[in-house]
Amino acid sequence: MDRDKLRQDLIKHEGCVLKPYQDSVGVWTVGVGHNLESNAITFDAAMVILEHDIDAVIVDLNRVFPIWRNQSKLRQEVLVNMCFNLGIGRLGGFVRMWDAIAIGDYKEAARQMLDSKWASQVGYRAKDLANAMERG
Repeated sequence: MDRDKLRQDLIKHEGCVLKPYQDSVGVWTVGVGHNLESNAITFDAAMVILEHDIDAVIVDLNRVFPIWRNQSKLRQEVLVNMCFNLGIGRLGGFVRMWDAIAIGDYKEAARQMLDSKWASQVGYRAKDLANAMERG
């Protein structure tokens, strides 16, 4: 079997749709005819998607908040985690947190993280990340 030809034929016949959609009989599908209702994605596929999503977050942070690169590894992880969860637009709303980071006041940055609607929504995650931001 020629897997390359098969792959090309499947793409030609199924199409390649990068967002979930309902196929002609209403089954939720993604990619090249991947039926999401009867076939979960694999762990390996989830990890490939996660790596892509992390890369996209890093591109956003580099573009909008280049100061994030000057932080310790732990604080960089905190900022990537928050951006992953919130998106770059909502993370930009943490103006006082970013101001505190800019002057190296990580206790205040952590306080600003916790003093947010986001913190009430994500609970332990916010506490964990604020603690990491403060201790660096």
